Amino acid sequence: MSGPQNWLVVLLGGAVGAPLRYLTDRAVQARHDTLFPWGTFTVNVVGSLILGALTGVALSGAVGPGVQLLLGTGFCGALTTYSTFSYETLRLAETGAVLFAVVNVVASVAAGLGAVFLGLTLAQVIVA
Repeated sequence: MSGPQNWLVVLLGGAVGAPLRYLTDRAVQARHDTLFPWGTFTVNVVGSLILGALTGVALSGAVGPGVQLLLGTGFCGALTTYSTFSYETLRLAETGAVLFAVVNVVASVAAGLGAVFLGLTLAQVIVA
């Protein structure tokens, strides 16, 4: 797979990931009556888990570069959102919800790293 095919595969993954991010964010946030950005937190942790699992499968040689582009770069790239996480954290701090802002940063980084590690580990156990 090369050149034009690569960006089309990324585009396809992104075309699924972006609307899924929006719909998931809205559905999760609607269930929580709080300032904490649970929707963004959820999509970022789930995307990290998927990317970790994909990496584990890719390291085993079970999937090729095309699947990595489709799911990793396209789908997970569009599903997760560092920019929204940053914006929401800044807004929390600016509106006086400093504790929520700090918790958002610490919990998002810890949960994201934990999810990548869990996905990678599970994939290596299952594929091995």
